[in-house]
Amino acid sequence: MAAQEERALIAGQLADLTRAVEHMAEQLKTLAERADSQQERAETQQERIDLAARELAEVSARLQAAANALRESI
Repeated sequence: MAAQEERALIAGQLADLTRAVEHMAEQLKTLAERADSQQERAETQQERIDLAARELAEVSARLQAAANALRESI
């Protein structure tokens, strides 16, 4: 095989490798974006859960106060 043919073969292999690496980089970027999106959703869900828990605690406290007032009035 002539040196020029070897260089052409190597250049082709490097081009293929470069495309493969670029494809993997795009896949990693997509996975990172998905992970970020899922993390944001999880944080939003946790905020909603925390808010609901605080509201439930407030309602519970009001119900307890009402029950105590009712007991005292009887």
